[in-house]
Amino acid sequence: MQYYHLILLRMIYDALLCITEEINEYFSAKLKINEDKVILSGIINQDGSIAASGENKILLTLINIERENFGKSNAVREGVKTGVHAPPAMNINLYVLFSAYFGGSNYPEALRFLSFIISYLQNKNVFTKSNTPKMGDNIEKLIFEMENLSTERLNNVWATLGAKYMPSVYYKVRMLVFDDSVIREFRPVVAGITNENVPLK
Repeated sequence: MQYYHLILLRMIYDALLCITEEINEYFSAKLKINEDKVILSGIINQDGSIAASGENKILLTLINIERENFGKSNAVREGVKTGVHAPPAMNINLYVLFSAYFGGSNYPEALRFLSFIISYLQNKNVFTKSNTPKMGDNIEKLIFEMENLSTERLNNVWATLGAKYMPSVYYKVRMLVFDDSVIREFRPVVAGITNENVPLK
């Protein structure tokens, strides 16, 4: 199962990187700017320093990963036909934070860029291969839903991150995946033995 989890993490990284690039392309077209305003980054390093290099950026940060199982009928999928037990299909929910890391004098700009992101994800809250060609083939769909956080929950998020509050917006992202063929594709070769079409058990 360790390879299964590693591939899942890679898929999550690829999905968030794809969204980062999509929003930067949107900014480039809308605002005619050449720099990337959105970066995929943590907020605080282990030593307490700011993780992002440079100010005036929107940080896209993964806050939590939540797994939702499909019904029990899907617990063994292709295995019904082949006799091989396959990992269950999963619906992965990601909780992400867009936070505006701007200098004090640029506070209006921070709010401006956050408003652009909210507008963008309101108009395009569903990402599929058809409307986002660069999205990985193993990701069926990404669905963005803005989360309403109470003041208490918001304080808890920033306290957990160990950072001072920045203007931000919180989203739940439903990531519909999982094809066990992805696991077969990425499973490493051991001792020179090929494992093509051998599922990970």
